[in-house]
Amino acid sequence: MSTWTKIMECVPNFSEGRDLEKVEKVVDCFRAKEGVKLLDYSSDKDHNRSVVTVVGEPEALKAAVLEAIGRAVEVIDLNRHSGQHPRMGAVDVVPFIPIRGCTMEDAIRVSKEVGSETARRYHLPVFLYEKSATSSARENLANIRKGEFEGMADKIKLLEWKPDFGEAERHPTAGAVAIGARMPLVAYNVNLGTDSLSVADYIAKKIRFIGGGLRYCKAMGVELKERGIVQVSINMTDFSHTSLYQAFEMIKMEARRYGVSVVGSEIIGLVPMEALTDVAAYYLGLEEFSLQQVLESKIME
Repeated sequence: MSTWTKIMECVPNFSEGRDLEKVEKVVDCFRAKEGVKLLDYSSDKDHNRSVVTVVGEPEALKAAVLEAIGRAVEVIDLNRHSGQHPRMGAVDVVPFIPIRGCTMEDAIRVSKEVGSETARRYHLPVFLYEKSATSSARENLANIRKGEFEGMADKIKLLEWKPDFGEAERHPTAGAVAIGARMPLVAYNVNLGTDSLSVADYIAKKIRFIGGGLRYCKAMGVELKERGIVQVSINMTDFSHTSLYQAFEMIKMEARRYGVSVVGSEIIGLVPMEALTDVAAYYLGLEEFSLQQVLESKIME
């Protein structure tokens, strides 16, 4: 990686978190590839979803992502899929994030090239989202995914939801995919000591921006059946403006209304160090603390 002049990140989400043999077949597409490094992947049975974090030089990364999309189309059938997380495709969302030596414009270009090739190779309809979106209505992934796999069969035939690449026809088993460029995102989940999904839903509505909450926060309630609890599942779309501690404290405050406690939290995938040092500085009351005071940060310079 040290010899790479340009580094781009991709965090594709695949709609399979229970059949680990299928997950491994998809993840294998990122292993032992020149110019690409698999950093992390995790699967969740309740969400029935896997999140992969991979970095690479733009062209090499593009090739590996296209291979993984093809593998997901082969092995995942959404007609047999159920889970707590909304989904519209076997490979549900593919974001590209500029990391070093490349710009957001580079990430947008790569996302469009991958989108075009995905539609051509796999007959999979593609929607461009976030920074790559062709209209304001498509910037928010939730708007595109509304109706999910089942509703996409009819939705995609509407003129306003014609895909950016591919035919206006839902793939019979793999659905549709959203591909785009965005800033680094933190997937952060907070677990509640109750089995009431309505409580998690209420709190999620209160903290997310669309409900009048935190500006760079998307959230929804999720039931964790195996553990007998519920979760507020969050995407922090810009941690530099809306911090993790703000979401955590707001959830605790709203949970008290129902006599419910927070029993834990988790980060899915990888997280920028700055997002965690910001939390540490808040809870420790550190004055004028900066990332430059972190030992590992200085070593990596």
